Amino acid sequence: MHYGTSRGQAGRSFDSAAARRLREGLRLSPEDVAYGMRAAYGMEIDARTVAAWEAGVAAPDEQQLSALAGALWCSAADLMGSPGTLREYRLALGVSPTDVAREIGMAPEEYAEVEETGVWAGDARQADALAGVLRLPVPALIEFTGRDEELARLLRKAATTRWQAHVAAVCELVPLPREYVAEGLRGLHAAYHSTTAASLGWGQPASASSRDAGREFLAEILAHFWQAVEG
Repeated sequence: MHYGTSRGQAGRSFDSAAARRLREGLRLSPEDVAYGMRAAYGMEIDARTVAAWEAGVAAPDEQQLSALAGALWCSAADLMGSPGTLREYRLALGVSPTDVAREIGMAPEEYAEVEETGVWAGDARQADALAGVLRLPVPALIEFTGRDEELARLLRKAATTRWQAHVAAVCELVPLPREYVAEGLRGLHAAYHSTTAASLGWGQPASASSRDAGREFLAEILAHFWQAVEG
């Protein structure tokens, strides 16, 4: 039995429940969907493959996802949950890798390598263009362009020392207004010290529990920062 691709090839965010819900809303059977994909898009798909996608035991590849969306009269984004990779953001918008490469000024094979390996090979200008083309949230842009480790290092310093001293450096990495960054760092600093203080009694020196709480907070520093910025 041919199910197409293994789960995750089209993107781990493929929403199997949405595919079934959309099909049932159109009062189509899996056979109807498979026929539509074959007739309109030349996809050699059978009803068992459609059923496997809906059951979550397999996922369509990029071309199959586009054809499935067409057969269900929806966009690719309607068949996906929250994107988690560059490829998934691109698929959700229905943009080809060649189009993305052209828009950001990168060779198609170079951009394809970025999607495949997850290693960013562009410059700051191309990163900004990438954010615009794929409508990337700032946290995703930071992660996909390899700036997350450097940002985490700066954030740990800002949380544990004088946060005001790190505003300029963080602004160089994070494309947000300075006041947003400053408020995020202020909130981050306060949250860190609140977390460690909560494990202490009044006037007590640092304990093992407070040190553990501090380490746990710093291990998730990026998540805490984005939460502070949103707040």
